[in-house]
Amino acid sequence: MYAIIATGGKQYKVSEGDVINVEKLDAEAGSTVTFDKVIAVSNDSLKVGADVENSTVTATVVEHGKDKKVIVYKYKRKTGYHKKNGHRQAYTQVKIDKINA
Repeated sequence: MYAIIATGGKQYKVSEGDVINVEKLDAEAGSTVTFDKVIAVSNDSLKVGADVENSTVTATVVEHGKDKKVIVYKYKRKTGYHKKNGHRQAYTQVKIDKINA
């Protein structure tokens, strides 16, 4: 059984027991979060639309962290313009506990 959820502007295919990194959530480590935006649920057949209207996915927050550094480098030729910047995206690691379909 799997579900497709939407959070942080992205979609994730999850099953019970999966550990995934999502965009940073306002929840403490060890707390429980519920994902309400369920796009599809597949048990034996795929259910979408009105069939998954009241479905939820329950998960436990494992930890918060930052991803690897991405280097942003800007350059304009013939002007001596160089600008180097780095970015580390914040994430929340969650463990999927239950798919309520």
